[in-house]
Amino acid sequence: MVSDEILARLLTLHPKLIDLSLDRVLRLLAALGNPQDKLPPVVHVAGTNGKGSTVAFLRSCLEAAGKRVHVYTSPHLVRFAERIRLAGKLIEEDALVAILEECERANAGAPITFFEITTAAAFLAFSRIEADYALIEVGLGGRFDATNVIARPAVTAITPVSLDHQHFLGDTIAQIAFEKAGILKPRVPAVIAPQVAAAAAVIDARAQEIGAALYRAGTEWSVAARDDRCLAYRGRSRLILPQPGLLGPHQYANAGTALACLERLPGFAFSAETLAQGLQQVEWPGRLQRLDHGALARLMPSGAELWLDGGHNAAGGAALAAQAQSWRDKKLKLVFGMLNTHDAAGFIGALAPYAAALEALAIPGEENARPAEEIAQTARSLGLAATAQPSIAAAVQAAAEPGARVLICGSLYLAGRVLAENGSPP
Repeated sequence: MVSDEILARLLTLHPKLIDLSLDRVLRLLAALGNPQDKLPPVVHVAGTNGKGSTVAFLRSCLEAAGKRVHVYTSPHLVRFAERIRLAGKLIEEDALVAILEECERANAGAPITFFEITTAAAFLAFSRIEADYALIEVGLGGRFDATNVIARPAVTAITPVSLDHQHFLGDTIAQIAFEKAGILKPRVPAVIAPQVAAAAAVIDARAQEIGAALYRAGTEWSVAARDDRCLAYRGRSRLILPQPGLLGPHQYANAGTALACLERLPGFAFSAETLAQGLQQVEWPGRLQRLDHGALARLMPSGAELWLDGGHNAAGGAALAAQAQSWRDKKLKLVFGMLNTHDAAGFIGALAPYAAALEALAIPGEENARPAEEIAQTARSLGLAATAQPSIAAAVQAAAEPGARVLICGSLYLAGRVLAENGSPP
């Protein structure tokens, strides 16, 4: 597609893929007329895990209430257009080409990272189409993330903070939390998901320093799964809602974070029926997604299931392990690939007690992918039978077994390749 050609050019504008700063994106936004100042009320979401799911719950609930919603998320799984949703619909190719070319012209060849210029493109697109709200997911960190140019969002939110991207954000939870807390704004309500003590202390300190009102899980709001799997929420409202449409115990916290954000939006007045509809109808591909149809799904024998998840750090592995505890009805087989910038041992170690075997592969087309044999050795060191495989299809075939449950996991990049090969794009 023409947009792919433009995106390839944009990748060459800076020698680094990631170079955290706001100077370049602010320069380009100024040249574009500062579209970030012309958006509808913004919910800005940072965090290590659960950002995308929280945004997905927010979008689903707002749309169930009849609202028009812009959404900016990253990375994409199959097509770049997944990152930009205009008033409910993914941006179309012609519109994407036009907006990227406009940003490219305005940038005039100056150094700028791919994420910075494409974020500017998203804000420019949002500024020209009417909507009720804009949901903006932080790309990396928060303080110097290209999305952190909204002077006064309606609400900010920080999902659980854990170790990830240490080479950019710091080696400790406290250092990473400081970067995430960079999205907090004076006099703007900040919804804080459940946090470990080190992260909570840093976020609290930053909020006090700038005068941001915190709405913290466990204090100003809470969420829990009842024995009947319904969601119990306590905040300004007390709600009993159906089980969230995204699978996994961790999704209750993400849904609760979304509900807390909704309660802090100006003019919030959604019925319980609308919120229930939103929680149930939520869609977020690559997050504990069952693949029932497609080329890879057809490789599964009778009674077997194929699942996909894009979690890629130790906390993501722990979240999958919590789900695996309830998956005792079938033998669990893993298909695993990961980038070399993430902790394979931490992720696999969480799942190893619940898995029968692991098929390792290098993520196709990723120069920073961990080698399959290295992953297999890591799994074997953790007591898990493991074999290196040459491709996604080969790994799925090796894991396939009548009556088994096969879980493909370890990377959002792998999840994207799987969806493309399976023929089931988002």
